[in-house]
Amino acid sequence: MAHFVYPHFHVPDVIVYLFNLIFRFINGKECIFKLTGFLSSLSAFMFEIVIASYPYWRLWEFNNSTVQFVSFGLWEAHYSQEFNISGTITKVMVHIPINSTWIISPEFQYAQNLIIWAILMKPIVLVFSAMAIKISCMKKPVVEMQIYCYKFAALVLCISSLFTFVSVSWNQFADHYGQTILEFPPEFPVEKEALISKHYTAVFPLAVLTATMSLFGVIIFLSEISSLKLDSQMKTKCTFKVTKQEF
Repeated sequence: MAHFVYPHFHVPDVIVYLFNLIFRFINGKECIFKLTGFLSSLSAFMFEIVIASYPYWRLWEFNNSTVQFVSFGLWEAHYSQEFNISGTITKVMVHIPINSTWIISPEFQYAQNLIIWAILMKPIVLVFSAMAIKISCMKKPVVEMQIYCYKFAALVLCISSLFTFVSVSWNQFADHYGQTILEFPPEFPVEKEALISKHYTAVFPLAVLTATMSLFGVIIFLSEISSLKLDSQMKTKCTFKVTKQEF
């Protein structure tokens, strides 16, 4: 007569397996959480490069037969001009650098400088956040060094994003609600007196999105600092209790 062997599980083995599974899941979530701040900073960095090269910081409409719209980036002006080539009307996109021949408004000059500073500061944030992640992967991580890296990354990220938001918002306000001193060079194909309308562009929503990503990264860094301080306090209390029991 055949005998069936029923599998039997040892309860301790099952408990150990569940604990290992939970521990791996928690570690996985912690790694994702640590990378979130770095990825948020990286995304903000990429969006700031997009904003700096965006050709529609300003979009002006003119009452002119050949040049109707002119868009202004931080370093170039763009417009479409019609040319009669052998009896055929052809539209050509023209790019003109904004240089010393222009009379540039203060908000434009500050926007150029602030955006450059914001872009240059973002790699510093990435380096210090990567250093903090690297330290956390060590066998004996130095908590104080991690906290310092996260603090510095959060501070620089906050300042650089503030630069971006101020430059864009100030430019938008001066363009639509204030007085701008932006004057064209003599060889420009249209005069400023022919201006009939100023249009809104996507530069301000891009700046808001960049600031939101940066704010999210700052929150992640601050939460990491709080978590590290709490863990350090708990370890100090446990060490103090063990030392007290030994005596």
